[in-house]
Amino acid sequence: MPQSFAPPPEFRVDAEAARAIVAGPWTLANLGPLFARRPALPACTERWTLDASRLSSLDTAGAMLLVRLLRATGLGPGDVDFTGLREADLRLIELVDARSRDRCEAGEPYFGFRAMLERMGRAVARFATQAWELLGFVGLTMTTLAGVLVGRAKLRWTSIVHHMEETGLDAVPIVALLSFLVGAVIAFLGATVLRDFGASIFTVELVSYAFLREFGVLLTAIILAGRSGSAFTAQIGSMKSREELDAIKALGLDPIELLVVPRLLALCVMLPLLTFLSMIMGLVGGGIVSMLSLDISAGQFITRLNEMTEIRHFWAGMVKAPVFAFLIAVVGCLEGLKVEGSAESVGRHTTASVVQAIFLVIVFDALFAVFFMEVGL
Repeated sequence: MPQSFAPPPEFRVDAEAARAIVAGPWTLANLGPLFARRPALPACTERWTLDASRLSSLDTAGAMLLVRLLRATGLGPGDVDFTGLREADLRLIELVDARSRDRCEAGEPYFGFRAMLERMGRAVARFATQAWELLGFVGLTMTTLAGVLVGRAKLRWTSIVHHMEETGLDAVPIVALLSFLVGAVIAFLGATVLRDFGASIFTVELVSYAFLREFGVLLTAIILAGRSGSAFTAQIGSMKSREELDAIKALGLDPIELLVVPRLLALCVMLPLLTFLSMIMGLVGGGIVSMLSLDISAGQFITRLNEMTEIRHFWAGMVKAPVFAFLIAVVGCLEGLKVEGSAESVGRHTTASVVQAIFLVIVFDALFAVFFMEVGL
């Protein structure tokens, strides 16, 4: 059976009549030779007529090439009179023209100094928008919490207990294990450095200060940001993609009260408890290394810990836990509510949730450190 081939795309110009003709299939599979020759209309300022009555098919690649050819004259698709062009093809050409103008001007490379400045400006504007959205969502969440306190909103204990188990109890093994290992590593480092100065006994203070003030709460917050914060985003985002949030609103319920507040309160309760567990396991890990490598008995370790470590270091770490929990829960829930409906959007916002939560935790930890230094805590 003979095989039939589609005729190649054509582009002819009649400069005297200010007229151009396009014919054949202007699709990606047929544009190779035409794109290599790159025919162009002569530069002009008057309107041209483009005859598309013999245009058999048009896709995005063909529309993009046609837009480039028209722009080379100094005109755009809006300055050309189309004849014989289907309505759908005209809408495609207008859409490609509008989107390409948003990215960069014709003939201007996307990579360059001007493009770099443009991307930097977009990033700054996007950061400001995200910060403003986060601030507004914090206010909305606080308003809902105030409604719970005065009795205008309902506190859903079943949901809170469920999320306490999910975010707290299920996270105990990984928090305990990682804290134990990090405490052992800190003790090893302290023993290696302090042994040269004959001050190995100060490893006890190194481990206790590090875990009570910083590592206990910071390590726990980072673990929960990656574990629970991402789970909040994925859960709420999946509900939004399945239009369950619209159903909740149609029933007259408040998604903030129903989905955000239980997760927020559960995390605010469980993160301080997990922080305390992390502190204990870090000290245990440091104590075991001290007994094995520094010949410090368990009694000596506990006695020196009790004598040299003040309780203020413990409270300096614990006071950060509710703040970090609030940040992680708010960011995770906000990113979940921003999901647009596709699986790709769920993944993108889940990644953004983890990154933003860890970033805010570290920033606020630095602010706490400066504040404690100023007040002498």
